[in-house]
Amino acid sequence: MLDQFANWFVFSFLHMTSGSPLAETVRFFVEDSIKVTLLLAVVVFVVAIIRTFITPEKIKRLLGGRREGVGNVFAALLGIPTPFCSCSAVPMFMGLIDAGVPLGVTFSFLIASPLINEVAAAMLWAMFGWQIALLYIASGFVIAVLAGMVIGRLNLEGELEDVVRRKLAGNAKKSGSGRGFSGKAMDWNARLSFAKAESIRITWTVLPYLLAGIGIGAFIHGYAPSDFLLGFAGPNNPLAVPIAVLIGIPLYSNAAGMVPIVGVLISKGMAVGTALAFMMSVIGLSMPEMVILRRVLKPKLLFIFALVLFVSFTLTGYLFNMMLG
Repeated sequence: MLDQFANWFVFSFLHMTSGSPLAETVRFFVEDSIKVTLLLAVVVFVVAIIRTFITPEKIKRLLGGRREGVGNVFAALLGIPTPFCSCSAVPMFMGLIDAGVPLGVTFSFLIASPLINEVAAAMLWAMFGWQIALLYIASGFVIAVLAGMVIGRLNLEGELEDVVRRKLAGNAKKSGSGRGFSGKAMDWNARLSFAKAESIRITWTVLPYLLAGIGIGAFIHGYAPSDFLLGFAGPNNPLAVPIAVLIGIPLYSNAAGMVPIVGVLISKGMAVGTALAFMMSVIGLSMPEMVILRRVLKPKLLFIFALVLFVSFTLTGYLFNMMLG
């Protein structure tokens, strides 16, 4: 239905020439904008209901006192439905440290929260099938658990800035079991109202990034030659994955804005693993996140954190390329 509407809009309403780069660009943009926006609104609605049961205070209680390994798994699992991007997860990171959660366990949450994004997973499922979406979730989960364990084993608590130990996590809104983010008890009518409001709010907030990502993807789809990326990011270049990860570090976008770009990059010849490693780098290892984390982490710990993620994303990209051909 969306494909038919996009064709009607481009060729009948706008009277564009079939097969022209501009027509293909506009058609791609119209179809994907509607499809992805609707998908985003539905996924955010469902996740918002889940969020009413997973509050910041409950996360602290669940993670507090957990030993290494089990705590990292719990932290990564709790990071999946939480509504944090890489930058907004930092206040929660500080709150967990203040609550006495071990450093490595806290890093598992910090990594998982932006990286294992439910919106991105749903969009990957819609665009590439459940296998790719499952690989994305599984790899992100494993990276969050193992990276947190590695950092925890290095005994780097002394590399936290003093402000982390002094400042309470005032940015995390407190709430108890069975209560919403407003701190008031919620029945199902309240949960549905909250989910509706969150779906509208987050969709409108994310929409500019989403449309920008689709616009970039549409331009590449319409104008880039089919062998555009094969020279430096195709499956035959052994350095394609680390190069893609390095390119992604200075960039910043949320997952919803990245998935359409990744889809077009793959269609133009970039290997799936390389494209997903690039996406992980933009989402989980962005320069803005590093700048914010520098306020709470000393340079040594910040460098180790970035290095562990760089190696993890690179190895994941190679693994995906081997598994998917």
